[in-house]
Amino acid sequence: MANIRKLVIAGLGNMAGAMLDGWMAAGQDPARFSALGPRPKKTPDGVAFYCDPAEVQGHDALLLGFKPHHLPEVSPTLQAIASAEVTVYSLLAGITLDQLRSAFPKAKAHVRVMPNLASRIGKSPIILAELGLDHDERKAANALFDDLGQSVWLDSEEHYDLCTALAGSGPGFVYRFIDALATAAHELGLDAESARSLSLAMVEGGAALAAASDLSPGELAERVASPGGMTREGLNVLDDNRALHNLLVETLRATRDRGAALSAGSN
Repeated sequence: MANIRKLVIAGLGNMAGAMLDGWMAAGQDPARFSALGPRPKKTPDGVAFYCDPAEVQGHDALLLGFKPHHLPEVSPTLQAIASAEVTVYSLLAGITLDQLRSAFPKAKAHVRVMPNLASRIGKSPIILAELGLDHDERKAANALFDDLGQSVWLDSEEHYDLCTALAGSGPGFVYRFIDALATAAHELGLDAESARSLSLAMVEGGAALAAASDLSPGELAERVASPGGMTREGLNVLDDNRALHNLLVETLRATRDRGAALSAGSN
C-alpha cells in the first residue's frame, strides 16, 4: 500500500501544532515530520524546523498550515517543494480544491483537511476531500490522520464548509457554551471555581455517555427530563420558540458562509 513517508508542515500555527503533538502522542516517528516557517519555532524533539524552503528534502507530502489569506504570497515560495512527487494537504479554511490546484499546479494531488484542536489528544474528526489520489493513497491518508481521531472523506465539496463549521469550528461553540454555563451559575451565586469545574465535568461525562449510547442526544435529553421536574423546566426555556435551534442554525450558517467569503478572497 502507498504510504506517506515524510510530511513537511508549512506554517506551524495552533492547528498544525496540535496535529503534530497528536502524531507524537500516537507514537509516530518524529523523523517522519518537519516544519517550515519564516522564523524558528520550537518543535517536538526529533522534528526538524527549516526557515528556507530550499533546505527541505525527501518529503512526499506538504501540509499548508498558514492563514488562508496568505496563500497568494506564500504559494510562489513553495513551488519547488510542491513537485510532481508531492501531495499538497491544506488546512486553509475556505480554499477549494480547484484553488489549491491552481496555486500548486505541479503537485501530484491536492487534499483539503479540516481537523480541530482535539487532534492533540486523538479525539478530532478530520474532514477530507481530494483531487488526484488513488484508492491506496486515500488509505494511506486515513492511516496518518486516524492517529488524530476519525477521518471522514467527502465525495463532494458541496458541504465542506458546513462540515468545517460543525466539526472544525464546533469546539469553539462548545467551549463558549461551557463558559456560559459556568458564568450563569456564578451569577446565580455559585463560586467561580466550583461553577467552572462542575460545568467541565458535566460536559465531559455527558459527551462520553452520548458517544457510547444507542440513544440519540435528543432521546437522552428526554430521559433526563422528568415531567414537571427541574430539567424539564430548563429545557422549556431552551425550546421556547425553538430558541436554541434557531441560534445554532444562524451560528452554523454564519460560519459556513465565512468559508465562501474566504474562498472568494474577502478579508
